[in-house]
Amino acid sequence: MTAGLTANPSFSHSKALHKYINNIRAMNKRTAKEYYLILNNFELFLISKYKTTLDDVITNIEQDSEDPYDILSQYVAYLQAGYNISTVTLKNRIITAKNFLEYNDVDISPRKFKLKVKMPKIVRQNKEALSKEEIADILNACSDIKMKTYVMLLAATGMRATEALSIRIKDIDLKSNPAKVFVRGEYTKTKSDRTVFLTEETAQQVNSWLSYKYRTRRVCHRDDQSGKTITEHRTPQKKESDLVFAVYQSKDAPNPRNLYFELVKHFEKTLDSMGKGDREDGINERRRKITLHSFRRFVKTAISDLGYSDYSEWFIGHSGSTYWRKKESEKAELFKKVEPYLTFLNIHQLERQGADIQSKVQELEDLNSSLRERDKVKDDAIAHLSDQLLAISTRLQELERKQQTDMLA
Repeated sequence: MTAGLTANPSFSHSKALHKYINNIRAMNKRTAKEYYLILNNFELFLISKYKTTLDDVITNIEQDSEDPYDILSQYVAYLQAGYNISTVTLKNRIITAKNFLEYNDVDISPRKFKLKVKMPKIVRQNKEALSKEEIADILNACSDIKMKTYVMLLAATGMRATEALSIRIKDIDLKSNPAKVFVRGEYTKTKSDRTVFLTEETAQQVNSWLSYKYRTRRVCHRDDQSGKTITEHRTPQKKESDLVFAVYQSKDAPNPRNLYFELVKHFEKTLDSMGKGDREDGINERRRKITLHSFRRFVKTAISDLGYSDYSEWFIGHSGSTYWRKKESEKAELFKKVEPYLTFLNIHQLERQGADIQSKVQELEDLNSSLRERDKVKDDAIAHLSDQLLAISTRLQELERKQQTDMLA
């Protein structure tokens, strides 16, 4: 839910608002819900400051009895005084209110808006990416297999938090090389389907989690008829459409965003237990320095530092990368080069990869030595031939001199 907002306890009867929200809902239901809450808040401001509603304020502006720039400027002051929100959030609310008015044919000049509606400047904080060691510490501190799997998936793929929670059983292919996950476009920011490769370590972790999730377990329940407690062993039914991180069964399909709120709380408790739950300074003091988004920043930095900046953009799902148009085999081959840098706990895998690299280095050194030896043999043969040619030349000269001497005699 949008920061600092709660739904208006009294349902808004604004026709303009519901028309606008229905229009937004056709594009994105989640965005429509957030806009509804923001504009409900905007209406509360109008009622408290101008004693008017959303529908009436549009009429008043059309009749020149209210100034839209003054209203938006006063809304800025209202939000600053009554809500502890970030500058980015404040700007988003003002822009949403502005867009709503423009949708209802209120003419707002961009130049006048910039001159008359003053908003605080955004202070950009320099956020460093997590180190590989810090991520390993967090993974080791996770108290259960579900949380550990989720964190490792984010840290090894750079997926957005909700993207990872939208993955179904049938979206995972652990048999391919490398293993991969299909991310549905309806849950991506770019609204485009994409495939994400998994490290061997992450594939093993996901497989372990699924085995644990669908294990046979002892269940105790009370029989309604006899009133007795019955103990039995049950194995959860595994469906291809199940969300990987949903652990409860219900008639309605689990919502990835509901899973997100649950895991965020668990993740924050994990950070607190490690002494890493520090919060940011200033107006964003409610926000943690380390969040689930921090893993995405790590992946982008780790791959870019290897010299594959354009590949990193594709890997974490940014639009515009040339790798969207390349063959999957080419992308998979490059992934194998960056895989060791996205592996955190699988020491045996890293040692094996290191041994493979050392073996290849030794092979190249042996080949180089063989070539040098071959070149040495060639040099020796050439030197021997040169000596033979020199000896033959000297002998011929001696024979010529002797022949000349015999002729003179």
